[in-house]
Amino acid sequence: MTKKIAKKAIFILILMIFGGLGGIIADRYLFPYLSTTQFFSRYEFLKKGSEDITIINKTEQVTLKEETSISKITNQVSSSIVNIISYPTEEVKSVGVKKTNNSVIDPTKNGTGVVVTGDGLIMTYVSAINTEKSKYKVMTYDGNMYDAELAGIDSYSGLAFLKAQAGNLSVGSFGNSDDIKPGEKVIAIANSLSSYGNRYAAGLISSFDPALNLAGTALSSSEKLEGVYEADFGYREYFIGGPVVDYNGQIVGIAGNIQTTGLNSFFVIPANKVKMVIDRAIKKELDKNPLLGIYYMPISKTYAVEKKLTVENGALIYSASGQQGLAVINDSPAQKAGLKIGDIIVAVGAQKIDEKHSLSDVLYAYRKGDMLELIILRDGQEKKISLEI
Repeated sequence: MTKKIAKKAIFILILMIFGGLGGIIADRYLFPYLSTTQFFSRYEFLKKGSEDITIINKTEQVTLKEETSISKITNQVSSSIVNIISYPTEEVKSVGVKKTNNSVIDPTKNGTGVVVTGDGLIMTYVSAINTEKSKYKVMTYDGNMYDAELAGIDSYSGLAFLKAQAGNLSVGSFGNSDDIKPGEKVIAIANSLSSYGNRYAAGLISSFDPALNLAGTALSSSEKLEGVYEADFGYREYFIGGPVVDYNGQIVGIAGNIQTTGLNSFFVIPANKVKMVIDRAIKKELDKNPLLGIYYMPISKTYAVEKKLTVENGALIYSASGQQGLAVINDSPAQKAGLKIGDIIVAVGAQKIDEKHSLSDVLYAYRKGDMLELIILRDGQEKKISLEI
């Protein structure tokens, strides 16, 4: 009799355990689910059963490594980066190059370049290589070494081109630099060390300087590129001649530098300007750059207010001393056409001169020997001048 009672008690206990578990499952999961269906949502007791219930969805935590991301972003561009070795000819080797303290140095130099055509056209910035009495070798990402010759230097941008005796090289992809705004993340790539490995730096486009002219003087030259990006990555001297890449893996500029009033100024030439120069290099027209022959001050709103000008854009032919000969080069197309100090060039043909369209950049679209029409302001009066550049 006692055994039967014990078995019944155990059976009832098991039922209570499973029943309780079932009730919990139904209360926590089944009833809330049924209350969301069209058929069962009409029953009030199911609605109440789902009140104050928080359903937690499963989430996954994903960790991205910045180094891995940069490596993937620059993968295609990285294979187009080359190390350019400038080394002296036998004539220079025999005498060496003397410093100011009379010590002798070997003028061998490593610089960064970018492949722009698969048949071996290499681009860099002129200060990344030696240009006098030098020979060149180019080492590609796969470790192959090729002889190269200096194909030309663009006087407008300072970009230099070498032709390597190679084929089927990986070519860098250039993006639209007009899409790049200050504050955007970029990556600089270099291969300028004797270790022949790519070097990377991540940073930001700090600003766009519309007035920085590569003449390296206080005034702008009509023959020099104007308007560059400034970037904040460190050790910028290592990256001269190398590409600056956005986070889409596109080249948005080429790093360069100039000496201005004793200071070394670093900048990034926008890709859209670089592409114009590459096109001219491919066509072998680097010797057909136009010449106007003036020095000018790019007009901004601030400058217009300061000088009480009637326009807020344009190029003011200018000399701080007020001398005509220092503003308009003697025997230049500008002098022959009668341009004078104080004239404001407001347009070239149909293209107005403004912050996004500097005079020197607009002129670069022309070739030596082309005819063009300048619209100027002289003593407040608009005047048209035709000339051959």
